[in-house]
Amino acid sequence: MREFAYARARSVDAAVALVADNPEARYLGGGTNLVDLMELGVERPELLVDVTGLPLDDVTEDGAALRVGALVRNSDLAAHPLVRERYPVLSQALLAGASGQLRNAATTGGNLVQRTRCVYFTDATKPCNKRMPGSGCPAIEGEHHNLAILGASDHCVATHPSDLAVALAALDARVDLQDLAGPHEIPLVDFYRPVGDRPDLELTVQDGALVTGVALPPLPAGARSAYRKVRERASYAFAIASVAAVLVVEDGLVSDVRIGLGAVASHPWRARVAERALLGGPATEAAFEAAAEAELDSATPLRDNAYKVPLVRDLVVAVLAGLAGER
Repeated sequence: MREFAYARARSVDAAVALVADNPEARYLGGGTNLVDLMELGVERPELLVDVTGLPLDDVTEDGAALRVGALVRNSDLAAHPLVRERYPVLSQALLAGASGQLRNAATTGGNLVQRTRCVYFTDATKPCNKRMPGSGCPAIEGEHHNLAILGASDHCVATHPSDLAVALAALDARVDLQDLAGPHEIPLVDFYRPVGDRPDLELTVQDGALVTGVALPPLPAGARSAYRKVRERASYAFAIASVAAVLVVEDGLVSDVRIGLGAVASHPWRARVAERALLGGPATEAAFEAAAEAELDSATPLRDNAYKVPLVRDLVVAVLAGLAGER
């Protein structure tokens, strides 16, 4: 591990100033991803700015919305009474992630900016366009059974590993940020860049921006929500596919629907095609299946991950049918 300096931030402004002035600086929260990558030689910061002392660890009501500080631990957020009551999809997603010990350390903000678990990215001896732009993407012809089927490119087929972010995508959440220009917010679905030809550029925000929290708008009356994750073992494994959904059914028709997909793209995937296909139509398994297939028409699976297409389709149908009372 490269030697590094350490600074404990005393304010959000001070933290942002330290990192914005140094492209080799990183924020340190729970460290559950960053420290791993430092040990692997993937991340090599010269300065760690510890933000754990900042007042960003509360869940508060803001009118009808809920605001979650960036330093709220995953386990605390999953157990929060307001989250469990109003946003069960979020609590379920958090409890599906990592282990109990890691959830006790991992933070809301850190979860959103964690890096991919692609084996070529995490192996510093291998080429990887996300780690070394222009070096190639060996995953395309190599080990890719759990990598992207949507929104990938010839430059990268990695997937984003977050469960939390998938639920937030379905909830129309917004990310609170602060940079040198001051505080602002951005829709979570706009927080991540399409992979394109620069997979190393993962976020749409400027370098040095600090995630300070997440805002959850109220769900419409009658909304039901759920998260379901498929993984290769029952405990402590990243998803091979996941679905977060919010559904409102009135008189047998879909009046509101939001669907987030996980482990299928470089970022949490909002299933807009499926949503448009369902809105105003019947809340039936046949309609759910047709909508899922329409979403997956654009999938471009590789040699060893085509199984994800029917898996995601069936998962979408199962989650929506459960919310609609069809199962």
